Amino acid sequence: MTKTKWGYSLLLSLVLMLGACGNSGDGGGAASESSEGSDGNESGEEVTIDLYQFKVEFREQFENLVATYEEENPNVTINVETVGGGNDYGATLKSKIASGEEPDIFNIGGPQDYEDHKDRIAPIEDSEAINTALDGTLDSVTIDDQVYGIPYNLEGYGLIYNKQIFEEAGINPEDLTSMEDLQAATEKLDGMKEELGLDAVYAFPGKERWVYGNHTSSSFLAPEFNNNVTEAFEADTVEFELSEDLKTYIDMQADYSVTPVLSLDYSQQVEALYSMGKVAMIQQGNWAYPSIEQIAPEVAEDSGILPIPVEGEAKMPVGVPQYWVVNSGAEENVQKAAVEFLDWIYTSDEGKEIVLNEFNFIPAYEDYDTSQISDPLSKEIYEYTEEGNTSGWVFLGYPTGFSEDVFGNNVQQYLSGEITWEEVIENSKSYWEENRK
Repeated sequence: MTKTKWGYSLLLSLVLMLGACGNSGDGGGAASESSEGSDGNESGEEVTIDLYQFKVEFREQFENLVATYEEENPNVTINVETVGGGNDYGATLKSKIASGEEPDIFNIGGPQDYEDHKDRIAPIEDSEAINTALDGTLDSVTIDDQVYGIPYNLEGYGLIYNKQIFEEAGINPEDLTSMEDLQAATEKLDGMKEELGLDAVYAFPGKERWVYGNHTSSSFLAPEFNNNVTEAFEADTVEFELSEDLKTYIDMQADYSVTPVLSLDYSQQVEALYSMGKVAMIQQGNWAYPSIEQIAPEVAEDSGILPIPVEGEAKMPVGVPQYWVVNSGAEENVQKAAVEFLDWIYTSDEGKEIVLNEFNFIPAYEDYDTSQISDPLSKEIYEYTEEGNTSGWVFLGYPTGFSEDVFGNNVQQYLSGEITWEEVIENSKSYWEENRK
């Protein structure tokens, strides 16, 4: 095992000043590795679990995992529904709950999501996954010393770049540690587009408000909240102290992007453009690797990831993207079976193998052989984590609706020329303050 005390305490300071991307029962029964193949609950009665999750990138792999679990636990049926990508998971979850079709297992991000759904999130009383979670990864879902969620994984995001294109252009990625460096590299790549076979330097997915509404904004607001998601959650106001740097970064991507940016979605950005070598860089995280690898394995293996330079520093934003929570309104045996299933994912030998090598996750748990982290993006992110060279995710502490409906929507209006950047900032500040009264 590669776990060291030193490495994981750095992990604490990393993400989890934050929480992170973006809650039951008495259930450690399937958690131990010796419990593989158990019947899923002690009585052996038939149990059906409705699971609603947001990660479209590993939909197929997750469904295969569920099939494996059901085969080993024939009395347990797990119905999986995946909603994400171009759809707002949080909004669709609320609609599903309002319709009376409440899932037994669903996902939340940080403290704001917990606050929004706390009436239906059960405390997790007994879970081996909780017992082995890395220091700090439970901070966002711990209220009054009670844990309400099981971490998905660790993720990082930044600028994914094509190493071969950078090499042909004579650009050393290690030199891009400031916004000025990044701008110079962008202009150089733009001047060599024809020679490099590029349509543009970037693919800026203007249609996907979560990309800049969550991740971009978080990078430039994190210093304001000391990289701490709880500080963001408790803040009555937001100042946008790095407003001009944020504008520069968004403008640069939009100006040097494949157009029209406002109709460019995640699939086009990742699959049609970056994977096909049509652009040199995209802002995404290690979750994009499976899609790239499926389309162009050679591009995937030749990809690296750069931190977004903020205030002259290049720190990788790393966090827990979401947590699994259990519905407190579910029957007791369903709650128990739900926790047993989640424990099996992260603590059984079979589950851990899938987490590392099929989900391509950076584990948020102890007792993993992290030398098996297979893809180059996750490896780089994990190295930043071990070195403590990370910044916190604060977007999970934003007021409900702020990321996409307010800041993201305002950025879209700015990109279309409908409003000024000053209006983007003022509108966003006003919403934050109004919703924190």
